Amino acid sequence: MQLHSIESTSVRILRTATNLLMNYVALAPGVPTRMHFTDHYYVERVIADKETGKNKTIHSLVFWVDELEGEDVARTFSILSQKLAAHLEPFLPDKEYSHYDFLITQIGEGFLKDWNFQPIRRSE
Repeated sequence: MQLHSIESTSVRILRTATNLLMNYVALAPGVPTRMHFTDHYYVERVIADKETGKNKTIHSLVFWVDELEGEDVARTFSILSQKLAAHLEPFLPDKEYSHYDFLITQIGEGFLKDWNFQPIRRSE
């Protein structure tokens, strides 16, 4: 039990230190991250296709984050995964996401990673 506490604390310290050095939100595997979004947009990105090794262009969904773990911030959260974007797409019309916090936990790493996704309605 104490080992879990030390590992959890170490991950949070690492994530906190990392987040202080950048203006975007990076998810750490196994660490729940709570965010609030105020706006979104799409950008085109060129990435290497994992199967062919050739470059391909994808559309990445990007959110402006104004709260991270309950703290005021000015960051972005960029989504390359179609699986994760599919969780958020129902909230895009009329910026419905602005009425929610989202608790997102990355499960695993690499090509097979997945996400635990939980929308939390904000009190108005």
